[in-house]
Amino acid sequence: MTAQLTPQTDPRHALLFQPLRIGPVTAPNRFYQVPHCTGVADRAPEDVAAMREMKAMGGWGVVCTENIEISADADISPYPALRFAADSDIARQARMADLVHRHGALAGAELAHMGLYSANRTSRRTSIGPSSRMLIEAVEPVQARAMDKADIRALRLDHKAAARRARAAGFDIVYVYASHNLSIATHFLSRRFNDRGDEYGGSLENRARLLRELLQDTHEAVGDRCAVALRFAVEEFLGPDGLTHDGEGRDVVELLKDLPDLWDVNLSDWSNDSQTARFSQEAFQEPYVRFVKTVTGKPVVGVGRFTSPDTMADQIKRGVLDLIGAARPSIADPFLPRKIAEGRSDDIRECIGCNICLSCENSFVPIRCTQNPTMMEEGRKLWHPEVIPARSSDDSVLIVGGGPAGLEAALSLGRRGHFVTLAEADDSFGGRVSREARLPGLSAWARVRDYRLGQLAKLPNVSLFPASRMQCDDVLGFGAARLVIATGARWRREPLGRGGRTAAALQAPVLTPDDIMAGHLPRGQVLVHDTEGGYIGGLVAEALQANGAKVTFSTPALSHCGFLSLTLEQHRALTRLVTLGVTLISSHDLIAFEPGLARLAPIYGAGAREIPADHLVLVADRIPDDRLALELLSSPQRLHSSGVRTVDRIGDCLAPGLIANAVYSGHLLARAF
Repeated sequence: MTAQLTPQTDPRHALLFQPLRIGPVTAPNRFYQVPHCTGVADRAPEDVAAMREMKAMGGWGVVCTENIEISADADISPYPALRFAADSDIARQARMADLVHRHGALAGAELAHMGLYSANRTSRRTSIGPSSRMLIEAVEPVQARAMDKADIRALRLDHKAAARRARAAGFDIVYVYASHNLSIATHFLSRRFNDRGDEYGGSLENRARLLRELLQDTHEAVGDRCAVALRFAVEEFLGPDGLTHDGEGRDVVELLKDLPDLWDVNLSDWSNDSQTARFSQEAFQEPYVRFVKTVTGKPVVGVGRFTSPDTMADQIKRGVLDLIGAARPSIADPFLPRKIAEGRSDDIRECIGCNICLSCENSFVPIRCTQNPTMMEEGRKLWHPEVIPARSSDDSVLIVGGGPAGLEAALSLGRRGHFVTLAEADDSFGGRVSREARLPGLSAWARVRDYRLGQLAKLPNVSLFPASRMQCDDVLGFGAARLVIATGARWRREPLGRGGRTAAALQAPVLTPDDIMAGHLPRGQVLVHDTEGGYIGGLVAEALQANGAKVTFSTPALSHCGFLSLTLEQHRALTRLVTLGVTLISSHDLIAFEPGLARLAPIYGAGAREIPADHLVLVADRIPDDRLALELLSSPQRLHSSGVRTVDRIGDCLAPGLIANAVYSGHLLARAF
């Protein structure tokens, strides 16, 4: 059953387990997994259903789907989505509702037509909107046609039919979606997209007419069987050009205040709603959404990357929210509610706000999580975030390297029952996590280290040895049957990155991110040249500029830190750099560096550009620190005579990547033992 009060529940958190009436249904507690994407949707419905079931098993009182397309002209491909466009879709979506109900939770379905975002690349329907406008985020130069009255009637009928299908599939809460600038109802509300002269344009009441009608239609379709929720963004951060929490955003809530059974309120667009920890703190949405409960008598759910039970309880106690909404925290720890109920808040696997989950959705692959390596593996691999099979041998394990891969391997192998020794060369554990957490805005990333060290402290069969650099003879003489090498990687000092270009003439020493993260922060004129395109280059530039250097940040790519477009923070990151005074140069390659001067060549065209530079920081690729592993593997006879059965490399030592890759690598090894 879903999470409920236990004798171990901290009294301060008891109100999180009070049931709450939402229209005709009752949420068993105040933990609400708001709709969030999965990266696969109807491409892997069983995997999606298994993931949602894990949330219900972990105690979330309400578990919602992602966007469900209501018709063929709501097609958002290549982004994956669920569908309620035909009666044949009912059985497929019912699977998720059934699994969620099995654990006593309510199931919510988010119906959506994404309007100017629906390019209809697969259905090849003509896109529609309130007025003729360019499609949002479409690469091709295509516009939607302005909807006439017949189109509006057809849209309403499609939405109403989808609501009936949601009811038939067993969902308890049915959504009308008007958020993130990804909804046709939002586009009708917006003066930017709606210049109609009929009763659906002009005044706010007219622009809100379609949203009101969709809510009324949905109530009529579901009757007294389901609650009707409205997901609405009260703030767009566009000033008078958009909805604001103290302007038209508030006015919409006042116009429709008691029409939905539930207000699910947030910020628009998606990059504002899902801000990373680099740019926001827990409960960051409160200043914008707290007015809603003063306007409506209906329950309100909101989000804010909540991980602290004290903060959650405070939101309800102060009347900010009635239900604690979460997407990313529920991904990082599907069992968060149950842990709070059992008085185990220290065991929560806290979201670090890195948005790796969003990067996967934006890459059309199953979402993954830096903190939770079992995310989206619940169905296809039958991985449980809290349960791992007991060991099948008595082999002892020596892990060399206490970074994210080594820590995760030690924890998971320890939970399996192996006797594990974890040796780390540095004085403390964490590896790259500890180093990167010292960069601007990334302090929350230390949770990757801290969670695992906290859990390892509870395992008597795992021994930790910091300040223990091990050579080949040390490892072979240790007596462990299984060796795991997790010695990480180091940044390259040559300008080799994507494409493998190495033509630059370097006539002076260069620095790498390793030097910057170790505390060597040069001043004067500094050129940061980034051929990797991840998040590190921008953070290095920010750290140096904030420390008093005059930084030029260059890249051969069309734009800086391209990966951050997938995590929805590229605009914020580059805006911060420009605000700090960093000079940005894109589409230029490094061709030479000498004391006081760097030369950059344009990728397109001819000529060269001279940049004053006392120091050069190269953000290229990384070299695996695999010397120990290769030395061990080159001596099979010595391994055999030392009683070593296997030698494995994991994490960056095997192949440098994201921290999420390293954690997954350590977990996969432990599962495969």
